[in-house]
Amino acid sequence: MSGATITPVVVRLKLSLLRNGLRQSGGRKAAYIASAVFALLFAALQLIGLIALRGHAHAESVVVLAAAVLGLGWAVMPLFFPSGDETLDPTRLVMLPLRPRPLVRALLTASLVGIGPLFTLCLLIGSVVAVAEGGAAFAVGVVAVVLALLVCVALARAVAAANVRLLTSRKGRDLAVLSGLVIAIGAQVVNFGAQRLGASGLGELDPAADVLQWVPPASAIAAVHAVGEGSYGLAAVQLGLAAGALAALLAVWSRHLTRLMTSPDGSTLPAAESAARERTSTGLGRLLPSGRTGTVMERSLRYVWRDPKTKAAWVTSLAIGLIVPVFNAWQGTGSVYFACFAAGMLGIQMYNQFGQDTSAFWMVAMTISSTRDAYVELRARALALLLITLPYATLVTVVTTAMLGDWRRLPEALGLSFALLGAMLATGAWTSARFPYSIPQEGYKNVAPGQTGLAWISIFGGMIAAALLCAPVIALAIWLNVTADGDAWTWLLLPVGTAYAAALTAVGLRLAAPQTARRLPEILTAVSKG
Repeated sequence: MSGATITPVVVRLKLSLLRNGLRQSGGRKAAYIASAVFALLFAALQLIGLIALRGHAHAESVVVLAAAVLGLGWAVMPLFFPSGDETLDPTRLVMLPLRPRPLVRALLTASLVGIGPLFTLCLLIGSVVAVAEGGAAFAVGVVAVVLALLVCVALARAVAAANVRLLTSRKGRDLAVLSGLVIAIGAQVVNFGAQRLGASGLGELDPAADVLQWVPPASAIAAVHAVGEGSYGLAAVQLGLAAGALAALLAVWSRHLTRLMTSPDGSTLPAAESAARERTSTGLGRLLPSGRTGTVMERSLRYVWRDPKTKAAWVTSLAIGLIVPVFNAWQGTGSVYFACFAAGMLGIQMYNQFGQDTSAFWMVAMTISSTRDAYVELRARALALLLITLPYATLVTVVTTAMLGDWRRLPEALGLSFALLGAMLATGAWTSARFPYSIPQEGYKNVAPGQTGLAWISIFGGMIAAALLCAPVIALAIWLNVTADGDAWTWLLLPVGTAYAAALTAVGLRLAAPQTARRLPEILTAVSKG
């Protein structure tokens, strides 16, 4: 089939997939409409903001960086949101008599249909208006907008085609779940950058823009500014870079399409061999205690490594627990007490322990026949968590203290961190037994429908209780800091906080054990709903 024949067919296929997906449920339709309205509203605000930059001395730097960020977003979108567009998987068309080049043109045209391309178009138009000076610049701006948009879409398609075997495998689903980590880190980076810009002005962007103006698709937008200043040769080079990048991406995309259409799928073979090697390894088991405690600890640690949702939660907590105190210390506005954020983020992993097992919890439930069994189960899960959280919370506290140079408060900060961690282990064990909820294995939801209230009570209620349980240690820290000779005794907070944390954890486990043994049927029903 020729490109002219297949292109409208593929576009109609894209529209049909979108329409049929929205027909599946009213909730999905409402979510799509809400996200579309939000995205378009945000795009409109960005468009107005970019137009308002017109005439600003550093407008070029802003729009060049914005175009570069857009390109980066389009590059990573297929990796973290592979299920967002069913047409990203060309293997669905492998049985049809299609040639790569017509298929590339058809899929490229179909890719221009959607909220993402419209959002990108609004930002590119605003960028051109912000820097264009004169009729020639606006004329070049039309070409630049088209080139930049096509580069973004072709980049996303080329990345998706190159990684389609990964994106449709279990590792791909793991990668998609980890998108929350990227969003969390990105939010902190944006916050840090905004604070720096607020203090120093937009001139801070000039060095980065000087480099990125040669990188497509940002080079196309930079060409508009160059034409406005009369640098036609420079503009021609920058437009040529964008056109060359588009041609290269289309060639790479076409080559990967040819390979996908003609080669067998052997992507699961290495994974199977790797899984076989992992099954024969017993190195982890040798380092853990014997009996039920070691078995439960090993199972919990393997969940952290293998289960996508558990892995995503852990990696996100580890990253944010480090970023918040370190970034604040880097800006000179932090405090050693911010290091307690790491203990708090990791302590959340103790909540909903049985929900992490999902329907597999029935195998655990069969081994619990008494309060003693429940206690050993919960204690082993807490010990597995401590293997990671204790050294990590200590490391974050030491790094934060070193960046601030306030070594005198290191014992105090460690004591408070340990007390908070112990309080969260205690409340997490109890709420796991009292308010369990299911975590769906598929998709991006972390709570099964109808159990949102349980999740709020379990997590936020437990966190409030943990904060109240830490009140004695916090009160002691305040008293020692306001007392005249108290600074000489703040080191006592380390042993006091450690002992208090151990006592809280022990009491919490003792209280949660009978709840777990008595409520096994209810727990099993709750965690199996997803």
